[in-house]
Amino acid sequence: MSDEPQTIVLKTREKWELFLEGLVTVGLLLLLNFAVVILIDQAIHSNQGLVDGIYQIKRAVTIGPWHLWSWQRIFFILLIIFDAIVVYWRLIRRYHQMQMRHIIEELHFIANGHLDHRVNLKVSGYLNQVIDSINALVDSTVNSMIEERKIEASKDELITNVSHDIRTPLTSIMGYLGLIENGQYENEDDLLRYIHIAFEKTKQMKSLVEDLFEFTKVQQTHTQLEVTTFDLVSMLEQLTADFELEAQKHHILIEVDVTQRPIMMSADAGKLVRVFSNLIVNALKYGDEATKITLSAHQENNDVVISVANDGRQIPQEDLENIFERFYRVEGSRSAETGGSGLGLAIAQSIVKLHGGEIYATSTEQETAFNTILPLNRHQQEEN
Repeated sequence: MSDEPQTIVLKTREKWELFLEGLVTVGLLLLLNFAVVILIDQAIHSNQGLVDGIYQIKRAVTIGPWHLWSWQRIFFILLIIFDAIVVYWRLIRRYHQMQMRHIIEELHFIANGHLDHRVNLKVSGYLNQVIDSINALVDSTVNSMIEERKIEASKDELITNVSHDIRTPLTSIMGYLGLIENGQYENEDDLLRYIHIAFEKTKQMKSLVEDLFEFTKVQQTHTQLEVTTFDLVSMLEQLTADFELEAQKHHILIEVDVTQRPIMMSADAGKLVRVFSNLIVNALKYGDEATKITLSAHQENNDVVISVANDGRQIPQEDLENIFERFYRVEGSRSAETGGSGLGLAIAQSIVKLHGGEIYATSTEQETAFNTILPLNRHQQEEN
């Protein structure tokens, strides 16, 4: 379809409608004019003073052989102008009705399933606004349908991925418990080893279910935030203390680097702890060859920028673009050798969006950083 609006071509029936509309209007106006002229003529001739007054006016404006025309001629000219305006108004009104009829036909065509079609008619005035509104509504409907299909596909993908990640440890649990059930172990050491493996796989399943529950909860649009006021720097320092032993196991130094303290902000502290915990866990598990994790924060106008950075191996650009997708792993494997559910970064992103902020990752040969931008006052942002 051409982008250039198409001029509406009237059908033969519509042209006859316009002709009859004009004919009837002219006929009614002639009858009205005739009646008005008779009434005014009778009114003037029944009043001699009015007749004399008109005669005196004619004499007063006489210039040589030229004098004012008779009042009938002046009145006729005024009536012709009035009639022309009325006829034009009636015809243009009917023409706009016909244009609206064509627009409705186009709308019915779209409603019958041709959602790729748009009203592309050349009109003017309010009808042009009507067409713009219709096209905008259709675009919005189509986008909503596309988004709904994406959500359905996303749900299917979520179920598939969860089923896969649960089935793997569940198969191991059933296998080792089956060996124990059938007495297929040689000594107590084998028995304890089987029980330990089954227990570890159970913890892996529990972690996945908890992450899935948290992800589903924060994805809901009606999720409420429990906003409190707290010192962000103190929160980051507490997190480094909590992860210090885990970092030592990986031979990684974890520290807080801030130049401004305190940084007071109003937000859901519990959910933000989950965000930064997930980012730290991600750095510990996937920061290959990293020796240090640095948590930094600084204020920029009404926002605060928090960075969780490590000096590990650079993440390829194509992975950075998808890193916040659920179940996405940089190593490109669906195996859970690292013990993660693949939902940590997706949960972090959802919580940040709930706060009206944004999160993104950057990676160079020197540093990989997950940067979070959050409003300092969530209550004030909601009011604005």
